[in-house]
Amino acid sequence: VLEILTETVVSSVSVSNVLELGHADFDYLAAEHETMLVKFYAPWCGHCKKLAPEFEKAATRLKGTVQLAKVDCTAHSETCARFGVSGYPTLKIFRYGRDSAPYEGPRTAEGIYHYMKKQTGPDSVHLKTEEDLKTFVNNYDASIVGVFSGPDSSLLAEYLKAAVQTHTRVEVTRDSVVAFTDYLTISSLRRFVRDHIYGLCPHMTLENRDRLRVRDLLTAYYDLDYHHNIRGSNYWRNRVMKVVSKYARRGLTFSVANKKDFLSELEDDFGLGTSDGGELPFITIRSKLGHKYTMREEFTRDGRSLERFLDDYFAGRLKSYVKSEPVPERNSAAVKVVVAESFDDIVNDSDKDVLIQFYSPSCPHCKKLEPVYRELADTLYSDPNIVIAKMNAVDNDVPPGYDVQGYPTIYFAPVGKKDEPIRYEGGREVQDFLKFLKREASHSLAFSGSKDEL
Repeated sequence: VLEILTETVVSSVSVSNVLELGHADFDYLAAEHETMLVKFYAPWCGHCKKLAPEFEKAATRLKGTVQLAKVDCTAHSETCARFGVSGYPTLKIFRYGRDSAPYEGPRTAEGIYHYMKKQTGPDSVHLKTEEDLKTFVNNYDASIVGVFSGPDSSLLAEYLKAAVQTHTRVEVTRDSVVAFTDYLTISSLRRFVRDHIYGLCPHMTLENRDRLRVRDLLTAYYDLDYHHNIRGSNYWRNRVMKVVSKYARRGLTFSVANKKDFLSELEDDFGLGTSDGGELPFITIRSKLGHKYTMREEFTRDGRSLERFLDDYFAGRLKSYVKSEPVPERNSAAVKVVVAESFDDIVNDSDKDVLIQFYSPSCPHCKKLEPVYRELADTLYSDPNIVIAKMNAVDNDVPPGYDVQGYPTIYFAPVGKKDEPIRYEGGREVQDFLKFLKREASHSLAFSGSKDEL
């Protein structure tokens, strides 16, 4: 019996391929690996919990090629602060222990695997002959070639440092050569790569979307497939290119994408159904601040509708798309219900301080907080200067300025500083909230009933 029990226990224990790092061992363990993907997380974070099994699967597939590791920021806050971690989960790529680049790929096991496979290999290659050069250029979608006077060149040393920090591989759709004419430094070369590596209208994928979206971005979504239908894929891209090339220097960047890869995003973020548009491209704009615009007019082959859309965008005539639940007909409870369409009216009311909780209906921590939050609202119900509110952050767009990575997330928007909301980081009892509000509120708190002041 003992033997059987022992075998059962041993077989049920699985060995993780994700390395656990902390303050004491991060530097020397990370330095042992050529390429390492590190996840900085908090155990209570919902997004972290969702990522954990995908991260584990990816680690198993990448074993022996790329090491995956994790740091618990609640236990090793100094390490997380050292690498500028401000939200969870944060993923960073390290090369021999040095912070090389943020991870900007998908957060699925398959996506992590393919993204990190592309990160392997040398940062730079010494090309000795013209044949080496031809082979190198033909082997990659995009490549950077530097020509130097000799191995002792100071510019070569700077170039090699920059190569470590710009180690990335991308998918481009047009042959082009751009000359680097600036003085060579790490920052100038990184800026040059950032500005030119994708070209005027690249193919946006699930892997490179975050990198492209660091700027205001227009995207044309259609049945794009460069593997099986190059001609059809370029047909619509060329029509988009013909128009957007006129607007290339006005601060907006452009891309094309396969709409099948982004169906849920098009529906959730832009309100576009999967049957909208037929074979015609969907056109959207997403600003780096999170504002979203959709071209509602049907795309025309002559490009006129796209021109009108861009003219309206640059003239400020477009109304941004906001995902919102319906505004409640009645909102008389102590905790005011906020939706995206009523956010300005309630939270940005210039005469009232507002404590706003962003929650998910399925979040157990939110459900646990609910009676406490309701008691807080009842306590301050008679105070005309303060509002206790909540918003379902799953079914409503969270406005810019509010960083919501997990639930519940609570902010205080005071009178006179609506553009500088304060993130609440205190305890979750009524007295904790009251202590915070007494300190931050623009007026003395007025309590309902017989409530002793703190």
